[in-house]
Order: sequence, then structure tokens, then C-alpha cells
Amino acid sequence: MGVPHISKPSEQQPGRWSRRGVLAVLGVVPAAVLTGCGGSADASEGAKSAASAQASAKQPTITVTPADGTEKADFTSPVEITVADGTLASVKVTGDDGSALKGSFDEARTKWTSDGHPHSGTEYTVTATAAGVSAATTTTFTTKSPGETFVGYFTPEAGSTSGVGMPVSIDFTHAVADKAAVQKAITVTAEPAVDVVGHWFSDTRLDFRPKTYWAAGTTITLSLRLKDVEGADGVYGTQSKDVTFHIGREQISTVDLATKRMTVVRDGETVATYPVSGGDPDHTTWSGIMVISERFEQTRMESSTVGLGDEYDIPDVPHAQRLTTSGTFVHGNYWASTSVFGKENTSHGCIGLHDAKGASDSSVAGYQFYESSKLGDVVIVQNSGEKTVEASNGLNGWNLSWADWKAGSAL
Repeated sequence: MGVPHISKPSEQQPGRWSRRGVLAVLGVVPAAVLTGCGGSADASEGAKSAASAQASAKQPTITVTPADGTEKADFTSPVEITVADGTLASVKVTGDDGSALKGSFDEARTKWTSDGHPHSGTEYTVTATAAGVSAATTTTFTTKSPGETFVGYFTPEAGSTSGVGMPVSIDFTHAVADKAAVQKAITVTAEPAVDVVGHWFSDTRLDFRPKTYWAAGTTITLSLRLKDVEGADGVYGTQSKDVTFHIGREQISTVDLATKRMTVVRDGETVATYPVSGGDPDHTTWSGIMVISERFEQTRMESSTVGLGDEYDIPDVPHAQRLTTSGTFVHGNYWASTSVFGKENTSHGCIGLHDAKGASDSSVAGYQFYESSKLGDVVIVQNSGEKTVEASNGLNGWNLSWADWKAGSAL
């Protein structure tokens, strides 16, 4: 029997593997494959997460109202700045008139609103930044100009010194429909402090006064904040200013037309007594509290201007001081006999003092009273046979009680 032939390893046929060899190879390959597949999956998932995070981290977007470049923006609404996908760090709104709009953030700091409205006819620059963003957003807009405007002409003059009876009186160039809005935009303060209240005499006149005469030495400040205040439909104020006045010494003159005497009291002391002549029975003088509102060293007086036809025309009345709009003056009189003063009431309603033609004689009563007086001094007329002058007839609001005065306020 023959011996079986055993092949040498070198004699094994190509392409055939032993079971052990196959298993050894299979044991290595899956490990390598598993390791390689695991690394590729992790990298892919990481890239997706990074891309997702980047997409979700949006940049803050700031929006300004009025929009950038607006040429005729509304000036009756506040300025608003909002931010999406972030919070506001800072906001600055400045006008080319040098003004700056103040404002406040909401609780989340995603919105800023100006406290007031922008001015009309003004270019504004808005600079806003979002938290965590270094670059600022800058926009500009220009507000439109109002179509129709009004101003208030005030008495007394800025920087002037007046008597204790001088109210602050404002005459508007356009009838005011929204009196509350206009009065709210005007304040009158005094030092030493005193309660000052406004009273509307008409749609175009607003006066301010305290309960009693101003104290001697008072400083009064009128603050006008009328710019862009709508006084009537489509009519806006233009003024924004502060004006200061002063009150001098106290001088109160009392005219008693029963005795035909004027007594002048300055700072509580009687300084002069003058004989006078008041209105005759057909032309009685107003009674009540009156305030000197105009002063003329000489002036022309014509009866036609006060509804008395051609009864008189005097071109050079000396030392005339106006007490009412309707034409009542206290003035010098050179054409009447000296015996009239202190004895008879012969005028057409004015209060006359003896004077000299030319207004230069310092020895006469008319000259002396004029030199001792100033705008805002109080002249009280008693026993004239006439009713009390209307509070609106001149600067004579003192004839109203404090309750009636306050009832004329729009606030």
C-alpha cells in the first residue's frame, strides 16, 4: 500500500487559505473597518452642529423710525429705535439745531422711545448700537416744517423793571383753540416763590399774576415752550425761550374823585399828595384797580379815537400814562385853569394833574408824578361815579377775585 503524499507549504495551491488564516484575516479587517467608519460619522455630526449653531446666532438688526433718509418726517410723534435678535446698548439722537432728544428703553432693552417729539424743520442723526456689536447703526431723517405758525408777544419787555402791579401778559398772533396745550407750554415762576396762575381773557390773550401784587424786588421768569405746540388745527408755535423780568419798589397811588386828591404811597410810606381833576358827570372815570401800561412824555390825544367825535384834539399832552385800552390816562394838563385841580371834575374821563406846556417844568404836579412812576405801577380810582373797569380793559386783572382769576385758567 502506498504512503499518502503530503504537500509542503510551498506546494499549496495559490488562492487557497487555511481556516486559521481566514479567521486571522477576518479578525483584523472588521476592526479596521469599524474604526474607520466610527471616525467619519463623528466628524460629519460635528460639522452639522457647528453649521446649525452658526445659523442660529443671527446678528442683531436695528430699525429706526422715521426711516433713514426720510425728508419730511412727522414732528408730532416720538422717535423709536427697535432691535431684533439682540438688545440695545446705546442710543443717541441729535439735531442740527444743537438739540438732543432724550428717551428711555423698555424693560427688555429691545426698544427705545424719545420722551418728546422732534423739532420741526430739523435734520436728526440717530446713532444706535446693539449689545456685543462694535459697529454702530447710523441713520438720518429731516422733519417737515409746519404750514402755519403763531407766536406770543409778551409784556413786560425782557430785562425790564416794573411796578408791583405788572402782570405777565401774552398776546398770540393766531386764535388759540387748544388753550390747555398752549398754557401747559408756558410757565411763570417768581423769586421769592409765589403761586402764579394764568387767565384767558380771549382766544388770543393769556395773562399771569399771583394772588396779590408782586413783592418788591421779585424776579420773574417766563418760560415759553411753544415750539411745535398745536394751538389750533394745523397751526403750531415757534418759540422756545426764557425771559426774565424784575419788580422794583412798590408804588400804589389812590385817586379819590370825591375829594379830588391823589395820594402816592411808596413802600408803605406816603410820599406825595396831588390835587387832580377827574371825569365830569357826562364822562365819568372808570373806578377800580388800574395798572400803568404805557408812558409818553408827550402825546397827541384826539376825541375821535375814543368815540367822542371832534370834541378835542390836543397835539402835545404832557406826561401821559395809560391806564386802560379804551383810552383812560393819568396825564398832565396845561390848558385848564389851576383852580380846577382839587376842586372840579371836568375831564372826558382821564385823571388830570396841573402841568406846563412842553413837559419840561419840574415844579408842577404832572411832571413830578410822571418822574416818580413806572410801568406796572398801580393806580386805584375811588368815588368816580362809574362802575369798576373790566379786567381785560388794560392790564387790570387785579379787579378779579382770586377765585374768579383761577376760573379763567385752562389747566
